[in-house]
Amino acid sequence: MEIGLFTTELSTPDNVKILVPNGKLFGDVIKNWSVYDTRRVDLVVGIGYSSDIQKAWDVMMKLIKEDSRILSTPEPQIAVAELADSSVNFVVRPWVQKEDYWGVKFDLTRKIKESFDANDIEIPFPQQTVHMIQKS
Repeated sequence: MEIGLFTTELSTPDNVKILVPNGKLFGDVIKNWSVYDTRRVDLVVGIGYSSDIQKAWDVMMKLIKEDSRILSTPEPQIAVAELADSSVNFVVRPWVQKEDYWGVKFDLTRKIKESFDANDIEIPFPQQTVHMIQKS
């Protein structure tokens, strides 16, 4: 980090240089995603209302246990978080070493989709029902 008279220069992991006015930097919240050795992956996964909640939970937990990059401590969390408009939403929260974060996030997302397909667990798309009323 280089500190100039009026700005601070930061480089992101994806090679973007950010110039932050010092007043903003020292008067605002700063999040450092890489300071700790471990990170929690946060996924939201929705299933259809007609799908089996326990089966979906079991499928996701099996995937988590099979991935050696996912830490056993802290314990991964899978929970029903929301009864949404078109889906029952789970939060899926495994912990990983910081260098494994993106690989686990991308691989787990893909494996959940493939496993749900193989186990007839529906991932719904947002939808609305519109009723048309005709006046005579």
